Amino acid sequence: MTQVSTLPRTAESAAGVVTEFFDRYRAHDVEGMTELCAMNAAFSYPPVELWGKQRVLRGDGKVRTIGKPLWTGLIASFPNLSNTVRTLASNDDGDVVAEVDVEGTQQLAWGLVAPAGQHYREPHLFIFHVGPDLLIDSITAYWNDAGISQQLGHTEVD
Repeated sequence: MTQVSTLPRTAESAAGVVTEFFDRYRAHDVEGMTELCAMNAAFSYPPVELWGKQRVLRGDGKVRTIGKPLWTGLIASFPNLSNTVRTLASNDDGDVVAEVDVEGTQQLAWGLVAPAGQHYREPHLFIFHVGPDLLIDSITAYWNDAGISQQLGHTEVD
């Protein structure tokens, strides 16, 4: 269960929450990542579009209903999934922007990409908002999905 902080939100405290988020992500602690988020935190990964047999999963919704399953699936498909935070900028309003390299070696299918044991490393831009309670209430991320597919050996364009 998430706990509300009694510390004031500052640029430093907001950045600290996001730093902890990426630490937990590196540790594959999806529950811990989710605990750093408000109950109804918004989630948007615009590049995500996973085609299944009966539906298309898009990366827009809430952390608990879209983000958590997406992170869990990524970690299952890329068991060595990791991230390196390159830059982090924040302000006292709770806005935090992070430039992060995400990388991993594919072991299971991910969307339409069959596993070929290939490794990818791709820069991502994450935009967070940390509320006054020091819980993340919004996550948005952008990256070049075609670049990842190419690195994984998937060159089919639909």
